[in-house]
Amino acid sequence: MRQVKSGLAKHGTAYFAHEQTAGKGQRNKQWLSSKNQNIILSVVLNTEKLLLSQQFHLNIVSALAVFNLFNNYTTNNLKIKWPNDIYWQDRKAGGILIENIISGTTWKFAVAGFGLNINQTIFSPLLKNPSSLKQITGKEYDVIDLSQQLFSILEIKFFQLLAGNINVLMDEYNQHLYKKDSLVKFRRNSVAFEARVIRVDEAGRLIVRTSHEETFEFGSLEWIIE
Repeated sequence: MRQVKSGLAKHGTAYFAHEQTAGKGQRNKQWLSSKNQNIILSVVLNTEKLLLSQQFHLNIVSALAVFNLFNNYTTNNLKIKWPNDIYWQDRKAGGILIENIISGTTWKFAVAGFGLNINQTIFSPLLKNPSSLKQITGKEYDVIDLSQQLFSILEIKFFQLLAGNINVLMDEYNQHLYKKDSLVKFRRNSVAFEARVIRVDEAGRLIVRTSHEETFEFGSLEWIIE
């Protein structure tokens, strides 16, 4: 973010870290990653041609890029957990954090940060239900090579978005949505309830059905995964 703001980074600039000591996840959660084992990648994207209302569309693009990368090596029970985590069965294999630079009403840049578990097999007990590509497939991977593949897929998906193909991207995202059409336990304002996951809309809201359809903004619900 500092590089972008100082004019030292442009669209397509990518930063790969072999190790991080202060990883950040969604809602200021800590992201832990073993040295030289995983993909820790930040990519600068010029978003001036996109509207501020399209911010969730970039989440879709980023999540699909990771999903497609992993699916080059496995198609076994991989899903996108709303809004942009990658899950294998009920275990988290990766997450994405997008930070934006906005000037007035212009969305100038976004920095898409990817934290993907690749070769790590031993995780902190602080992490709930982690997984990695190696655990899924039993194989070791070159994290630099996978990062370059991810970058290429992200570029393709990003240009699909710029070309106005959001409906195609939305359909693909919802097709692979975690727990779609399943009953899930959620917690809202300390109250637990069950609802069936229906889809995610263009604004990034999760639509579920209890006795009727309800719509929830990100951060308003907690998944209860046992």
